[in-house]
Amino acid sequence: MRLDKFLKVSRLIKRRTVANEACDAGRVLVNGNVAKASLHVKKGDVLEIQFGTKTVKAEVLDLKETTKKDEASELFRYL
Repeated sequence: MRLDKFLKVSRLIKRRTVANEACDAGRVLVNGNVAKASLHVKKGDVLEIQFGTKTVKAEVLDLKETTKKDEASELFRYL
């Protein structure tokens, strides 16, 4: 699954266009490397997202095309 789509489906970032812009600006790291929006994520990858001064670290647990709001938090866990 594409990185920008995963960020949207997991609700780490609310909209896919915002996720895309964050990736283009170099504010998203996957396994310690700056990642483009088109990068394919897999289970076990560690994402690091920079929101201004705050940094969020999360591990990918599952991949789904769509998910309900309640189940979105099951796709990742914070580190």
